[in-house]
Amino acid sequence: MSSNEVGKMFINMNSSRVVTEFIIVGMSGWKDKQTVFFLIFLLAYAAILGGNSMIIYLVRTDSRLSSPMYFFLHNLSFVDIIYTSITMPNMLSGFLTEIKTISVSGCFAQMYVFLSMAVVGRALLTVMAFDRYVAVCIPLRYTAIMTPRLQHQLIAGAWLFGATIAVPSFVMAVRLPFCGPNRVEHCFCDHSSVVRLACADTSMNSAVALAGALVALLTTLALILSSYVAIGISIARAGSAEGRWKAFGTCVAHLTVVSISYTSASFVYISYRVGNFSSDVRIIVAILYSALTPLLNPLIFSLRNKELRDAAKRAFCKWESSEDTV
Repeated sequence: MSSNEVGKMFINMNSSRVVTEFIIVGMSGWKDKQTVFFLIFLLAYAAILGGNSMIIYLVRTDSRLSSPMYFFLHNLSFVDIIYTSITMPNMLSGFLTEIKTISVSGCFAQMYVFLSMAVVGRALLTVMAFDRYVAVCIPLRYTAIMTPRLQHQLIAGAWLFGATIAVPSFVMAVRLPFCGPNRVEHCFCDHSSVVRLACADTSMNSAVALAGALVALLTTLALILSSYVAIGISIARAGSAEGRWKAFGTCVAHLTVVSISYTSASFVYISYRVGNFSSDVRIIVAILYSALTPLLNPLIFSLRNKELRDAAKRAFCKWESSEDTV
């Protein structure tokens, strides 16, 4: 039999075994702890939905939270809800079922939304850093610069950046042939876990995905750091210690969120590129990364922001009074 005939036979065998669905394996090494994981992540997801929904509600209903900072924060909360909702409900159902399957199209849709929302979140943190830069360094021109038009342009730019940066790795993944196996060693359709199942060379996919991730992370981080360097210089030049602390206090919550977000992202990329980590450890790191900042954002911003706490108290008192009248 000639080599051409062998090649044709191999192609025919592959085409007869085209994957139509993926099996989400989850944390197979810890089967006895599935119920515990389900309860933990169910509570975490409920807290994410509750905390971020509360911020959205307060900003949209309380006229005292009309500054650009709260407009950007409310958009970040919206992104966090989408970011976690695209994966956590499926992940939770996987803890309760023996075999969790997802269609190929559904898997790739989940992958794209997850990748793009992760980048949109970083872009919004960058926009918030720019807002803090203008507020601290150019306070007298803050209102003139941060117009409603510019605010909407910055939000649109963040969404466009996230939607665009995820396209190359997503398109390359969609075009890969999948002819078996179809077991995704993850709790959701993680890009790396899905791509490695392709029956083709995926080295270019890995390179493009890594390049996209580095561009998204390093570009946004560089802009955030540039903003805070300028803020630091401005604070150092402030006349009084009270003025310096007041200016720094407006940035603490955002700076804390940025630190947690980029530190956890670094751990994820390290875990994927160090061979000593087991697949279950990589999965846990990835899940914590995807859930940690959406979970902590409302808490951090609420604890560090008196206006937000006061708005929550006003809303609570309004609900109590409405219940009393009924």
